[in-house]
Amino acid sequence: MADLSAESSNERLSDALAHRVVVLDGGLSTALKAAGHDLSDSLWSARLLLADPDAIRSAHLTYFRAGAEVVITSSYQATFEGFADRGLTAEETAALLRDSVTLARSAASEVDGQRWVAASVGPYGAMLADGSEYRGRYGLSRRALESFHRPRIEVLAEAGADVLAVETIPDVEEAEAVLGVVAGSGVPLWLSYSARGTRTCAGQPLTEAFEAVRGVDEVVAVGVNCCDPADVDEAVAIARRVTGKPVVVYPNSGEQWDATTRSWTGVPAFEPVRVAGWVEGGARLVGGCCQVGPEMITELAAALSR
Repeated sequence: MADLSAESSNERLSDALAHRVVVLDGGLSTALKAAGHDLSDSLWSARLLLADPDAIRSAHLTYFRAGAEVVITSSYQATFEGFADRGLTAEETAALLRDSVTLARSAASEVDGQRWVAASVGPYGAMLADGSEYRGRYGLSRRALESFHRPRIEVLAEAGADVLAVETIPDVEEAEAVLGVVAGSGVPLWLSYSARGTRTCAGQPLTEAFEAVRGVDEVVAVGVNCCDPADVDEAVAIARRVTGKPVVVYPNSGEQWDATTRSWTGVPAFEPVRVAGWVEGGARLVGGCCQVGPEMITELAAALSR
């Protein structure tokens, strides 16, 4: 596995987190849908790696121009298994995974200032496209989960990203499987759980969940994403207390995902004014997830600059 300790950006992300807050992007799917793209396919935004890669590049650029310093690649739902179902070979899938990083890096080259690319490593449940990333408990062994994650992680680690974004992980067992793949490799990553209240979506206490990163030097930040904004404050406090590491948070809008209708329902509750409390608690990577678009990232970046 490639060692990303000598990253392509001038400053390593881990070094930046030691002295300031870094702004993440919002939901890639949110920007793509706003641009008129149909994401109802089971591959979600990863479908556009095949159908319209420039749309992905444009969405990344929109977030950079909105004030994001880090964009997360379109590889969340891009898996060897998912693309195999579309008739792609392993070699073709690996090329698409590398493309996801190249597209983000190309967008970064269009803007001034320090920019980073985070290669998304979504959970096993994302491949199932049935909302399992909000439940966990897949009934798979740790070895099976490692076998699922390893090939994609190896390709993304060699593709030139600055960090792996191991995100929306619902279950401590899956987190431990991913950490088992990466530990000792020198590949930097952040780990963020999908959570409700002070528990993972699989029901484990966040205290236990965050303990999983102890002794894994590759983890540069730990936290939560795609959760209700109201749940972030306590998650930040727990992550900081348990690990002492910088905290990453990028909640969704506060709406709820209906996996049956593949739509979001409810009332948005993402408010950039909340960010001061998150930062005070130890958050150093801050952004948004589903239903949080470029306009909200602009407001968030402005709030952080005050």
